Amino acid sequence: MPAERAGYTVTMFLVDVSPSMGAMRTVELPDGPNGEERSVEMTHLEWSLQFVKLKIQEMIFNGRKTDQCGVLIFGSEETDNIINEKSGGYEHVSEYIPIGQPNSGTLAKLDELRASETAGDPVDALIVGIETQDIYLEKKRTWTRKVVIVTDGESPIEIEDWEATVKKMAGLNIALTVVGVDFDDDELPYHEENKSTFKRTNEAFYAKLTSSLPDGLGLLGTLSYALLSLSHPHIKETKSALLQTTIRLGDVKTREAEAIEIGVKVAKCTSLARAGGWKRFAGRDGSGDVEDEEKVTFKELKRRTEYFIDRSSDGDASAEGKGKGKATQDTSMDLNEERDEDDESDAHQERVEKEQLVRGFKYGSTYVPCPDGQFEKLNTKKGIDICGFFQKKNFNRSYPMSELSYIYGSPSSAPDQLAFSSIVQAMYEKGVLAIARMVLRDGADPKMGVLSPVVWEKVDVLLWVQMPFADDVRHYTFPSLSTLISRSGERIAKHPYLPTEEQLEAMDKFVDAMDLMGAGEKDEDGSRIPWFDPRLSYNPCIHRTKQALFHAAVVPDIASHPLPPPNPELTKYFEPPRRVLKRARDALEECKDIFKVKEVPKRAPKARKDGHVYARDDDEDMILLDQKGPARKHPNTLAAASTSRALLSPSRAAGKKKAATSDDSETETEEEEEELLIPAKKPKGSVEPGLPTPTASPEPEIDPQRAPGRIIGNTYPLRDFRQNLSQGDVVTKAVEDLGVVVREIVGRPFASRRKDEMVECLQALREVCLKEDEIDAWNAILKELKEECLTYSRNNEFWSELQKLGRSISLISSPEAKKLGGLSDISESAAEVFMQQ
Repeated sequence: MPAERAGYTVTMFLVDVSPSMGAMRTVELPDGPNGEERSVEMTHLEWSLQFVKLKIQEMIFNGRKTDQCGVLIFGSEETDNIINEKSGGYEHVSEYIPIGQPNSGTLAKLDELRASETAGDPVDALIVGIETQDIYLEKKRTWTRKVVIVTDGESPIEIEDWEATVKKMAGLNIALTVVGVDFDDDELPYHEENKSTFKRTNEAFYAKLTSSLPDGLGLLGTLSYALLSLSHPHIKETKSALLQTTIRLGDVKTREAEAIEIGVKVAKCTSLARAGGWKRFAGRDGSGDVEDEEKVTFKELKRRTEYFIDRSSDGDASAEGKGKGKATQDTSMDLNEERDEDDESDAHQERVEKEQLVRGFKYGSTYVPCPDGQFEKLNTKKGIDICGFFQKKNFNRSYPMSELSYIYGSPSSAPDQLAFSSIVQAMYEKGVLAIARMVLRDGADPKMGVLSPVVWEKVDVLLWVQMPFADDVRHYTFPSLSTLISRSGERIAKHPYLPTEEQLEAMDKFVDAMDLMGAGEKDEDGSRIPWFDPRLSYNPCIHRTKQALFHAAVVPDIASHPLPPPNPELTKYFEPPRRVLKRARDALEECKDIFKVKEVPKRAPKARKDGHVYARDDDEDMILLDQKGPARKHPNTLAAASTSRALLSPSRAAGKKKAATSDDSETETEEEEEELLIPAKKPKGSVEPGLPTPTASPEPEIDPQRAPGRIIGNTYPLRDFRQNLSQGDVVTKAVEDLGVVVREIVGRPFASRRKDEMVECLQALREVCLKEDEIDAWNAILKELKEECLTYSRNNEFWSELQKLGRSISLISSPEAKKLGGLSDISESAAEVFMQQ
């Protein structure tokens, strides 16, 4: 079934209110909390209106202005319709709710319907509904038209000239659905006993009416099955709004002859679904007569936002005069709620108007004010620019961060379609993907993404998915799970943290026993199919929330009409299949025996005194084998502590520890704790005792001196630099970080110890900058390094070493850059003079 366009639909509900709809019936309800059977008495009309209200609630839930409906009733005692006003006839048919966007008032008005004492003709109501809908959509010919008849089939029908009505419905492309109370249905299955001849004849007419319409426009069903299908979770496919844009390959501005620009359309392929929100209501005491004093009404709460400056952290009143303080936002959900002026929490708060505030953006631990509300945006041009191509096998599946979108050639331009199709097929044959930069409109923020070719039988398209920028990707390293190395550098072969061959074999059996690929039902060939099918798996949060919202809107009382249980389709994957549980039982028991699994009893939290944390047990200490050092609050904490420890003699360190012990405090300070966690140096000749627990050796080793946000650490900068260059396209970031690291190390005390290492780093950095066209970056780094050595850190010795290397380490000049296709604004003479000064 082709996808429908979201919204742009008018649905006419034709509800039968004839006397037969007032007959009482028993409707089964979900079992009670103790398993008791429950039921409720209601009329055919009340039961039928549940279906109508659920369909209308769907429109309210979607919240589209273009999703509209109207309600006509037939069998009413009065007559009120368009045809009757013009030419008479069509009695007992009334326009109960005019066509428009439904709301909560629509549902409330439906609750007021009651069965009448006059029978109505459903064919008359059908003709009136078609005419009313056609007049409303006179200037909206592209909208979808639907008609739903809800009846028990007991009303008399005038079947003369019904073929003309079917012909007009086919011409207007109107979809007709007939929902009958207790109609026969082979799919349910259900067949009513003791059915009257009159109703049986009407059912046959409705079946003939719906089958006479073109394919897909006529549908006949019973009410019980219709209500059951509404509770079934389903994914609605809709047409996406098309976006006209262009796709560019090459520079269309400066090299127009070598570039190409193609008109394309962009549409959504997938869309993220979220659970519907809950409106907040609160009880309010009734006012007026004494009889209504205890009456409670419910109304929707409105949001109100106020802004305050909290000056309680300033310490004195003088700070208030200086305008210091922290701005806070107070959001109240009730406009009628008055603030308590005597509240102690408001004593230090000063209310400010929104116009007095300046918007700020967080940058690190501070905020950057922006008086205009936003910073100047890039001057971008609408379109999709292809930046390059890469092999499909190198695509990282963890990087996509958006829904998919279709991109295909413009339907109105044959040359664009041919050019676009040639690019798609070339990418498909070569097995490559494209890196593209998308701008949705002029001046909008650019998005980087990947284009993937898809070749179908009649159309070639590209799939677009957004990818992160290089600065948004975080690379985390974790300790090895299979390698342990002691502090003496020896590799540990046997350890409680390393699995044995027996344990690995037992776990392999357990994993194989839990395989779900052959745990489903048998197909036609007798082979078992996979138990889990993602296409049949639904999000319980979305559909159960929707079911609860709809149920509350269609029943008069939740206590007497409780929420039914979730549809079995939502819960069928909650429990694993019994076949798999039985198959994995032996493997599970074997794992318990080999791994010595036992239940750990819960321990009560230990009391603390003055912020003191009690020492850990021995078992807890063993968990910390993968830690390389103490946790750091600031990037330079460990470096400073390392420098201070180098200056301390063993005797002074012992004296410092003794002084800390004699202090009134029960614990060491934070800096002393860091020192205690690092083993002190042993005097020469002493034998270090064997360690009972080795430390894990991470692969790769975590650099404790790597600042947050950097990919180059201060411990092994050259090694990190080369590793990053070999792993991916992060040249610019690696060059920038290595330049910062070299300046930091050169500017520290005792930098002469790493003089040769820093010279080697600079030589490697200059070589990479020259080859990778990072010439401007190298020239800037070298100028800043010279200023650091001669002005701030006074490390003239290091700069003298660089001067000995002469021209080979100096700025990159224009002739030198031109040999490798680069550009530089430094002349050869300026590069030679730079190192001599």
